[in-house]
Order: sequence, then structure tokens, then C-alpha cells
Amino acid sequence: MELIASFTIDHMKLLPGVYVSRKDNVNGNILTTFDIRMTRPNFEPVMNTAEMHTIEHLAATYLRNDENWGEKIVYFGPMGCRTGFYLILAGDYESKDIVKLLSDMFIFIRDFKDEVPGAAPEECGNYLDMNLNMANYLADKYLREVLDNITEERLVYPE
Repeated sequence: MELIASFTIDHMKLLPGVYVSRKDNVNGNILTTFDIRMTRPNFEPVMNTAEMHTIEHLAATYLRNDENWGEKIVYFGPMGCRTGFYLILAGDYESKDIVKLLSDMFIFIRDFKDEVPGAAPEECGNYLDMNLNMANYLADKYLREVLDNITEERLVYPE
């Protein structure tokens, strides 16, 4: 069986960053999937599910309400390996095109101190598995270590 594209990336060389994972043509429309890598695979501890779940709720809410990008958001969700998230946008984009959007989103998450949207039993299948303090911390860390001074090596997958 052939490996899927994301399994061909050397995860031992992969740094936290913003990468185009793939582009798909669906009925003549391009969908761009981004790899929002928050931790260094196989070097740093992975994120726990509670903070990932909180980031997912806050990011999805922020993204879908963004006046410029909201209608282009197809999906935002966690990677199974717990080292980051996938963002799927309707359109043909490069990593540099969404750095400002992600910076604004992570500032929102870093500074968020209210009730997490969608974190009630009627709205979520695992509403108790949330950790806002760690989500705030991880958003701040990603902003400082990746987005604030992003370089080309964190925008393009390593060879």
C-alpha cells in the first residue's frame, strides 16, 4: 500500500511552523490543507487532549467568525499525534498567506479568559475535557517561538 503524503515528511527534521500539507481539487475548487505544527515531533512532549480540545473550540470559533476568512474556513481540528492542528481553507494559498490570520487567532486564544464557547453538555460530546490555562500558555508559546519571527524554514516542509 502506498504511503499518504503526510507520512513522507521527515518528522525528525520537522520544526514547529505553518506548512502547506496538501492541495486538493474538488469539483474545480482548490482546498488547501495547512499543517499548524505546534510542537516538534519526537523531541518535545505532545499536547494533552484537554488543551488541544480547548484550542480547537476557541480557534474554530475565532476562524469562522473572522470577517475576511470566515467563509473560506472548511475545517480546523487536531492531529492524531497531538503535535498540532490541520486547517483546511477553500482556495489556493501558501503558508505566508495565513501567518497574520494565525497570529490574530493565537492572540485571541492567548488572551481568552471567559467561558469556552461550545463547552456545555448540550454543545459538546466531551465538554469536561478542557484546559483553558494551558491553551492560553500554548498559544503564547507558539506566538513567541514561531509566529512572531517566522522564517522560511518554518513555512516550507524540510527536504
